[in-house]
Amino acid sequence: MEGQRPSVSNGIIGRWKTAWASRNSVKTFTIAAFFAVAFSLFILSGRQRNLGGSGSCDFPAVFNFGDSNSDTAEKLGLPHLSAYLDSIDTNFRHGANFATGGSTIQRLDARMFKIGYSPISLDIQLSQFEQFKERINELYKEGVSSNIKSKLPRPEDFSQALYTVDIGQNDLDCALKSMTEKQAIESVPGIINQFAQAVKRLHNQGARTFWIHNTGPIGCLPFEVLDYPQQHENVDQNGCLRSLNEIAHEFNRQLKDSVIQLRMQFPDAALTYVDIYLAKYSLISDAKHHGFVNPLGYCCGHHRDNLCWRKKTSNGTEISATPCSNPSAYISWDGIHYSHAANLWVANKVLDGLVSDPPTPITEACHRSLNL
Repeated sequence: MEGQRPSVSNGIIGRWKTAWASRNSVKTFTIAAFFAVAFSLFILSGRQRNLGGSGSCDFPAVFNFGDSNSDTAEKLGLPHLSAYLDSIDTNFRHGANFATGGSTIQRLDARMFKIGYSPISLDIQLSQFEQFKERINELYKEGVSSNIKSKLPRPEDFSQALYTVDIGQNDLDCALKSMTEKQAIESVPGIINQFAQAVKRLHNQGARTFWIHNTGPIGCLPFEVLDYPQQHENVDQNGCLRSLNEIAHEFNRQLKDSVIQLRMQFPDAALTYVDIYLAKYSLISDAKHHGFVNPLGYCCGHHRDNLCWRKKTSNGTEISATPCSNPSAYISWDGIHYSHAANLWVANKVLDGLVSDPPTPITEACHRSLNL
């Protein structure tokens, strides 16, 4: 209606909604399963925040950055993060999800664009966050109504929030699609440096608690296995590609070193490094014991022919891929992303701190004394 004031959430992010986001809505994922489950635990846990001590942290909000490495999940009907690009009647009270499908740490270039990655790289996500935070501060200074405030984080929440990051898999995938494996390994230091700069940028915005995932075993992704020539010496006991997993290992080694350096640079922050690789590879190695079928199989779509997230046309009719009847039996949903059931299994390992450095449960991630 002419003269009607636009909604607050729409005003916050309107200029960031792009044609790309609309065309690729299927590839735009909201909060990862681990983080949604984690947030449920925040609500259930104690209401205590003590940066230097022990006990559960009282995170008023969660801000997530990254790619579509995991599916959406909800648990117990408790609040989950709203996607930043979803501007219609959105509640950002408990934080926002800036992650999008196909995102990379590196800014998109012609090579990456041709392969099909998202233009909303990590630095763009940080720009969106900075704009979001600035707009929130402006609205509070303007004295907005209590109804509007109930859908927005408070300015003080930004320094007390949990900042979760899961990104890097697409950078490695892009490298492997456009250069040799040796060149891909040589590109890792530059990628990690850009990641470190992103963490510093968030710290400058007041972020103090970080939950950082490494990258998973890319050599075990069904689509990667199907794409690579099958050489016996390059296949491990689970059918995964050794050389690709070695690249993931090198990425993770350098990422962990970077996190250690960031801890020393920012003694006022708590940075937890989460070994997602270990959790996922453990599941793949013992898939049948945990109730899953062939760990290299997947539920939805067919390799390069009828992709789960892409429609095909037959005799003038659009046809969508048909998922399997028992998705919870598969580790992989579509050959690239993990299934909801697999994500929940991994989340249980992650939330307890069993694969973290320091070995801290996510509900206690604010305690920086454990990081020193």
